[in-house]
Amino acid sequence: MVAEILYDSQSRVFHISNSVMSYLIQVDGNGKILQLYFGEKICLSGNFKHLVEKSKRPMSIYETTDDEFYSYEHIKQEIPESGSSDFRIPAIKVRQSNGDYSMDLKYYSYRIFNGKNKIEKLPHSYVSVSDEACTLELKLKDAHSGLIVNLYYSVFSDRSVIARSIELVNSGKENLMIERLMPLNLDLPTSDYEIIHLSGAWGRERHIKKNSLHSGMQSFGSTRGHSSHNHNPFFILKKEKADEYNGECIGFSFVYSGDFTSCIEVDSYSTTRVQLGMNSETFCWKLKPGEHFHSPEVIITHSSKGLSDLSYTLHSFINENIINGYWKKRERPVKINSWEAFYFDFDEEKLLTFANKAKELGVELFVLDDGWFGDRSSDDKSLGDWIVNREKFPNGLDKLVSSIRSIGLGFGIWIEPEMVNPNSRLYREHPDWILKFPNKKPKLGRNQYVLNFGNIDVVNYIFDSLCEVFDKVQVDYIKWDMNRSILDSYDSELLYDEQGEVRHRYIIGVYRLYKMISQKYPKILIESCASGGGRFDLGMLYYASQTWTSDCTDAIERLKIQYGTSLAYPLSSMGAHVSVSPNHQNNRMVSLKTRIETAYFGNFGLELDPNKLSEYEKLLLREGIEFYKKNRYTFQYGRFFRLSSPFENNDTVWMVISEDRNHGIGSSYKVLNEINHSYKRIKLKGLHPEKKYRVKFSIKSPFNNLIYTGDELMKIGLSLSDASSGQHYDKIGYDQSEDFSSILFYIDVNE
Repeated sequence: MVAEILYDSQSRVFHISNSVMSYLIQVDGNGKILQLYFGEKICLSGNFKHLVEKSKRPMSIYETTDDEFYSYEHIKQEIPESGSSDFRIPAIKVRQSNGDYSMDLKYYSYRIFNGKNKIEKLPHSYVSVSDEACTLELKLKDAHSGLIVNLYYSVFSDRSVIARSIELVNSGKENLMIERLMPLNLDLPTSDYEIIHLSGAWGRERHIKKNSLHSGMQSFGSTRGHSSHNHNPFFILKKEKADEYNGECIGFSFVYSGDFTSCIEVDSYSTTRVQLGMNSETFCWKLKPGEHFHSPEVIITHSSKGLSDLSYTLHSFINENIINGYWKKRERPVKINSWEAFYFDFDEEKLLTFANKAKELGVELFVLDDGWFGDRSSDDKSLGDWIVNREKFPNGLDKLVSSIRSIGLGFGIWIEPEMVNPNSRLYREHPDWILKFPNKKPKLGRNQYVLNFGNIDVVNYIFDSLCEVFDKVQVDYIKWDMNRSILDSYDSELLYDEQGEVRHRYIIGVYRLYKMISQKYPKILIESCASGGGRFDLGMLYYASQTWTSDCTDAIERLKIQYGTSLAYPLSSMGAHVSVSPNHQNNRMVSLKTRIETAYFGNFGLELDPNKLSEYEKLLLREGIEFYKKNRYTFQYGRFFRLSSPFENNDTVWMVISEDRNHGIGSSYKVLNEINHSYKRIKLKGLHPEKKYRVKFSIKSPFNNLIYTGDELMKIGLSLSDASSGQHYDKIGYDQSEDFSSILFYIDVNE
């Protein structure tokens, strides 16, 4: 069934729906937009009165003197405004020049059209053909201030997804100050939910956190100028008994890379208000007469079949309706990055030897990381000077790239265009180009200042500087880094009442540079990076088809990071590399086999020096890369299933299944070894029940190469026991087990 939006003029109800979901909103007698229902697809009787419950409650303020049952404090709304009879948090607060922040938005028209609205200057979801989505535009106006509010709702064909955004237009004669703007407001009738959000810090991003809702406010977000390592702009509300494969879940994703806030308020009557949008601590916007402001977009997903189904909906939506351009649904190359191999200590000869050995392993793309420009030999100088380092490359970068290509490798390069070192030519020539408070010394982070990307001259200068390099060498891949948060958010070119716009203007400038580079070099694969995973969000994925998941490359830490990330983002978006042991971040020793089998579940690459590998390690990597290439499309675009959580168990188990369900790959990872332990069996997912599958393991096992029906594997399960299920010296057909080990299993239809 295609997406459709129907309007019943008698009840003034809009039904936004497709074959799997329904979203009902109503225009009430006062011109307010009410939330009636969001969830599974429903057949409507035409009677909607029972969906709006009213009571006379003590201490409430009522909208009209002749109806003491009608207070917005107790009614579910779509865009609750400041100054109304609703004492809960508003979704929108706009202050007039006289200080008045009360609003009285009234509905006056609607428009329904096929396709999807575009948002100028901001990333947003899209469709390839117009009948893939249907969009509702509701127009409201506050007569006192002249503020026009346009609400946008887009529903996508046969996918439980709603995209929401808000556009504000000043049709009045005085300036208006936008002080709060939440493009998502969803009022839910109950509070029996748990909230799941992705939290952490550098090196341990997107760990899963769960909390039950309680009366009052729960909130998280970012004030760092980017979406941050600490809290991801994504969260889930799930019914308390819902799990991976059962129960109702609602997901919320912000298509934005800057500061944000998520607010969940449970009132005294167990109604839950959910909001996601701009962070009012660091955002306000002066809206001049005749100007408009469009919010970033929020994606709402729904499932009645648990977290796994919700993730699958999001993964497919991101791959089809967020990621765009040349690399949409294309297989990503196997790459090797120079960073952990050399850091800043390299020259042309070292890199060529490095590249030759990488080619022998089966690598397809060579990436030159930090240190190739200016006088760069440490992280405290030359950032911003995008000219080739002639000491390291006396023959020019084009000579190195030519040699790399003659080997048969593509060429990639690292940049960090948003920052500048004080010790750089750029800063000495343009000290006024950084963000800083007046008459105060700007604060350093990683020996860097933040360039003012709200200044178009700065963006154009960086673009021109990079193009001078890119035009001389054919670049196939860019690693786009960003290694500090924003603090000194002040722009001397803006007025005092415009300083709340600085961070949003900065992000718009970042998006502008991404767009300019993507348009000039449309086949370049961009991987965004923010000191690892500090800007892993849908806004970045709109411009950069993948993200460096974390600076932590330890395979065991990556289990939690990649598992948590998979709640919201597809494997095609995750950069995952094999690094050395002991690991550079935490000094942990992990077998090469486990490191390889962890990196499979993402965009596979190497973060090591192949010259330092033993012959046995080279053999393992050659075989591992060959296996990855053979199954690359399935790893990157198959359906991913989480089978055992590292946040709850000693073993992590996950698997990915091809689109036709004829083959799949899974892996079980053990953190600590056990002694005389129980047998282990895991129920697989996503197979054809009646088809027969042959299962092969990456370790010696008595269950290797057996044939099962899909029904058996999904209902009885697959044995993942190893030598720890008994005494380790027993010779019963297992390899010896150990700490930090893995078992890869490959499933293929047995014709």
